[in-house]
Formats: sequence, C-alpha cells, structure tokens
Amino acid sequence: MSKVKKIPMRTCVVTKEVCPKKALIRIAATKEGVVSIDPIGKAPGRGAYLKLDRDVILKARKSKALDRKLEAKVPDEIYEELLTYVGD
Repeated sequence: MSKVKKIPMRTCVVTKEVCPKKALIRIAATKEGVVSIDPIGKAPGRGAYLKLDRDVILKARKSKALDRKLEAKVPDEIYEELLTYVGD
C-alpha cells in the first residue's frame, strides 16, 4: 500500500476558507512587529494566510484582518506587494 501524502491545509484570514497551503500566501510578523511577505512559508514569527485574490487582499486591507491576526501594523506597501503577486 502506498502512503497517501497529506496536503497541508491553511485557513484564509479573510474568507475563512480552508485551502491547500500552496493556494495561499503567508504574511509573517516578528516579535518586533516587522511584517513581511513569506512566499516560501518558512519565515519565523506569527503567520497569517491570504488567498491570492485581488478582492480578498483589498478586503484584508480594509478590514485590517491581518493587523489583528498578526498583532502588528501591516504597512500599505505589503498590500501593494501582495497585489503584484496576484498579477492582475
């Protein structure tokens, strides 16, 4: 019998949808409050996941969902950079 590889699932902080980790992007915040985009998913610190969707990113910015989840102020540049990942 072959072992079935488990797909890591994560929840989007905006839509609350549980998706495969690969379909989401991680945003990490260090204890010092430094927020960065973590495309590899290995950066240290508290992490939050977002769906790579323009509307979701804009909604996250408006609702400050990431600020609450990461317990840090997320600068606008992070949202701008996230929008480039969507490539709209």
